[in-house]
Amino acid sequence: MRFIEVGEFGAPEVLAVRQGTDPVPEAGQVALEVSVADVIFLETAIRRGEAGEWFGIRPPYVPGGGAVGTVTAVGAGVDPSWIGRRVATTAAQGSYAERTLAPADQLAAVPDGLDARTAAALVHDGATARSLVTTIAPKPDQWVLVTAAAGAMGLLLVQMAREAGARVVGAARGERKLELLRSRGIEGVVDYSEPGWTERVREAAGGRGPEVVYDGAGGAIGREAFAITASGGRFSAHGAPSGDFAEIAQEEADERGVTLYSIADLHQDTADATRSTEEVLAAAAAGRILPVIGQVFPLERAAEAHAALEERTILGKALLEVSR
Repeated sequence: MRFIEVGEFGAPEVLAVRQGTDPVPEAGQVALEVSVADVIFLETAIRRGEAGEWFGIRPPYVPGGGAVGTVTAVGAGVDPSWIGRRVATTAAQGSYAERTLAPADQLAAVPDGLDARTAAALVHDGATARSLVTTIAPKPDQWVLVTAAAGAMGLLLVQMAREAGARVVGAARGERKLELLRSRGIEGVVDYSEPGWTERVREAAGGRGPEVVYDGAGGAIGREAFAITASGGRFSAHGAPSGDFAEIAQEEADERGVTLYSIADLHQDTADATRSTEEVLAAAAAGRILPVIGQVFPLERAAEAHAALEERTILGKALLEVSR
């Protein structure tokens, strides 16, 4: 089988195609024939060697954890009825591969009629977005600010917040991304690469600060977004594509009555995470959620997918199509 290997930390070019034997599932595992693999920004940081303190990953390794595929074999103790079923998981042991292994207790069945690309676009970002809008549930007519709103998860947060009845301002960088946001029909669109962008957020929200902020940008942008969060509001610092999460002192938040949420507050146990994935896939099958897939790369062009993510040229989701 073919797979992608990171032989050493470095630039996207370290992602190389390799050949190997098919993995064999052990007790509690299934073997998957991967159809589509998820590509997330975090994987670029791991590849560069910048996330070792959190994940402990060292080369050589096969990137990726999110996948949609078909179960081809099961290990001891696993219900054999899984064989032949289409599933989604965030726990694949390297999803940049034609075949991989995954824990049987972290599989979500893909609904009939839902295509593999759409399902793969939701396995990570959809479940995380669902966790966010469940933990920090916007109320009808509240103003919500989503930063990095033209990214894969940002676009899902926009949809979910609007479905909850909230009014949304989306902030992103550059006219291509702003035009995508306008096509979503949201109330306000702001370019946060321009000076004074936070004042334009206030203007879009009728002269007040947003009551809920989903900050997927981090760094200075997240810090500026916090500064205009309404007193008594809620602020989620869950994104760090700029290199760091927004740094906000708890004392400052307490003074304004703003409740802070970090990525740790979104942690779900195995059962809850699988349930979130199932719920998002069901919502997509019913037409209530539609991810934006910006570009699909063949497996052997994984390096191009990583480069495009790092260069911020993709609108929405990047995927690797492994097999049809």
